[in-house]
Amino acid sequence: MTARLGFGDRSLRVDATLAIRNDSGAGIDRLELNTIAAQLGSMVRLSAAVDGRAVIPRRSDQTIVVPLGGVLPAGASATVYVGYSAHLRSGTSGSDWLFTRANGIAELYRWIPWISRARPFDRPNHGDPFVTPISPKVVVRLTTDRALVVATPGRRVSAVGRTQTFEATQVRDFAIVAAPDFRTASRHVGATFVQAFVRPGTAAGPRLDAAEHALRAMAARVGPYPYASYLVAQTAGGYGMESPGLTWIPGGIGGADLRYLVTHETAHQWFYSLVGNDQATAPFTDEAAADFLARSVLGSRRSSHCATAPLDRSIYRYSATCYYETIYIQGGNVLDDLRRRMGDAAFWPALRRYVTTWSWRLAPPRALLDTLDAATSLDFGPVYRSRFPTWY
Repeated sequence: MTARLGFGDRSLRVDATLAIRNDSGAGIDRLELNTIAAQLGSMVRLSAAVDGRAVIPRRSDQTIVVPLGGVLPAGASATVYVGYSAHLRSGTSGSDWLFTRANGIAELYRWIPWISRARPFDRPNHGDPFVTPISPKVVVRLTTDRALVVATPGRRVSAVGRTQTFEATQVRDFAIVAAPDFRTASRHVGATFVQAFVRPGTAAGPRLDAAEHALRAMAARVGPYPYASYLVAQTAGGYGMESPGLTWIPGGIGGADLRYLVTHETAHQWFYSLVGNDQATAPFTDEAAADFLARSVLGSRRSSHCATAPLDRSIYRYSATCYYETIYIQGGNVLDDLRRRMGDAAFWPALRRYVTTWSWRLAPPRALLDTLDAATSLDFGPVYRSRFPTWY
């Protein structure tokens, strides 16, 4: 990826080259690429080419459909170019905080056109309308109009003038958070390098403390943290947000709220980053698992403030009022009830087995529940059929 970011005028130019291999087992005639810039960035000058031949891409919602100019056979490879220009939003209301320069910070979520499935960006709640597989390697050359301190999932491999190059491996996204005046603080948690990025007036220590506690406790429960480094970056507003190796935490949050938010987003390093899923159609798979893990670390289990509802719906079918209370709280409580019934000695090894089995892959919706069911002689059928009626 070659990207030019205008911090002053909020401009973004992206030239992306994707080396793809068709592992689907059948011929394909197009790519469906997800980028939030197609929905939030007023995208213009969209262009594409396949193996050097120009093709005409089509934007549909947050998906760029790139025709391959024929059928790419199973096992075959191609080089695909996609270019576009966009503008970052200037506020943090609605979904703008995902692609904005506001409050002195630029933040770009899912700005890279990434192989995905066509999912509508419609967000009646704060659910994530995304699904992306792992890319073995991403290289980003970022040129900015002024000196910026940049937080990314990647390791910075060079810096020449205002151009910085980053490399990341085994990631589902490559988010960027940048500011001219970011200060950083860091420490090692075992072999993991942990770094906080904050603007003046925000303390880095509590964010590092929360991240360290979460990483140690979660690794003991579900297995090693999957990356060499973990960054926690202050953002302009909105919600906390996960991406591989990088967590977004808005400014102005402290105390128990900060500890919970950092802990929940850290749990996503296992449930979404390591074990992937279709976040749009099966949010239970990552959000309930992440919140269960976070609250087990914090000892902060609570009851839901909304009526009991099925847990197998897509994000598009929950209201803004009850999405969190249903998927996060009720979903996490269901998992905790299964843990108590199974006992820790059976539950945690089963959860680790699920993580190991589905690492770097997209887990199907039932995989977690089926793994737990297989690890016990107890009958979970009534619970599963009641709470997940379309899955069971």
